Amino acid sequence: MMDLEDLRTFVEVADAAGVSPAARRLGVSKSIVSRRLLRLEAELGIQLLARTTRGAALTEAGVTFREHAARVCAEIDIARETILPAGDLRGRLRIAAPLSLGPTVLAPVFAEMARRHPLLHLHACYSDRFVDIVGEGFDCAIRVGYLSNSNLIARHVGPIYGKLVASPDYIREHGAPETPDELFTHEALMQGTETWQFITATRRSPFIRRGGSRRTTAPLSPPPL
Repeated sequence: MMDLEDLRTFVEVADAAGVSPAARRLGVSKSIVSRRLLRLEAELGIQLLARTTRGAALTEAGVTFREHAARVCAEIDIARETILPAGDLRGRLRIAAPLSLGPTVLAPVFAEMARRHPLLHLHACYSDRFVDIVGEGFDCAIRVGYLSNSNLIARHVGPIYGKLVASPDYIREHGAPETPDELFTHEALMQGTETWQFITATRRSPFIRRGGSRRTTAPLSPPPL
């Protein structure tokens, strides 16, 4: 008897064109995905996927079976939704969140969301790198900063306020800046190639990026979340 999870896994692999991206989307290991595929092919007695060094390609039988498998999974989802109480959330939600905020600030929010919706499976991945939301199988991402030109839909969550700090040794050697403009002559320790901007009650400073040995500013407050 075919397992519904095996069917869903096969559809994910077929759509993602590979075991690795499908495993990321499903939130399971590659070995689990491979085991499900082998079990499904053994049950059917036919090869559905041709494994290659670049991923996995559907065989002729796989192309035909994928359409039926996707339809079966969709019908099961519809059937489940019709018997669930209205407003209940269910399924798997993969979230990419910043490591700097995720474990301390966002984790309690995710935990409360999971408590309120026991049928919803939350999978949070904490990292400060900018993930490929679509390519890596995430449903959404929470990021600090300004969204560059993108076809993604963004929503403002809230502001984050920070402070500029320096060690006593640095202050003794370089002095303490008394105005924002004096920061142009100081060193700034940045995480990467981000840009910082000062915002006061009356004006904004120009965006300045630190690169190599160039001296730049740091933000009085980071960009909004």
